Amino acid sequence: MKPKVDTVVQFSGLKSGRYEYDFSLDSTFFEVFENDEIREGEVDFKVILEKSERMLLFTFSFKGKVKSVCDRCLGEIEVPVEGEDKLCVKFSDTETTDDDDVVFLPESAYKIDLAQWMYEYVVVSMPMQRVHPEGECDEEMLKYISDERIEEAPMQDEGMSDPRWDDLKKLLEK
Repeated sequence: MKPKVDTVVQFSGLKSGRYEYDFSLDSTFFEVFENDEIREGEVDFKVILEKSERMLLFTFSFKGKVKSVCDRCLGEIEVPVEGEDKLCVKFSDTETTDDDDVVFLPESAYKIDLAQWMYEYVVVSMPMQRVHPEGECDEEMLKYISDERIEEAPMQDEGMSDPRWDDLKKLLEK
């Protein structure tokens, strides 16, 4: 399925120089990508294209908010995203490098769809740990993961200890 937001840049016919594009990505954009990281979002992209005869250099700057899942309570959380990235596009019928920041297009190409890169830049800009501020998590869900519940759970092989942990405990005691 293709995003409803038009993220295609047609570069054929453009003279060498600098061009600016603005994109507003909304929830319909993020629905297309099958990933649980982002459920919804509103992110504004400013893309600057610097075109030369044999290369395209895209500079992406973006800012917005996306909805994801709280790592603590699994509730919905709004996460601010912001960043800048560059993408270099070269024209060649054979790929000569495995650099992630360089893309090769065939000589006959006349346009490029930036959707996949935009999505990846947003995902990568999200913090590794996404949790609600203290006191805003779903209290009902927190009951299931609280220390009280863990202490109530029966331990397997009570009384048995692992000698590797015993050795580590001895090191900590020194």
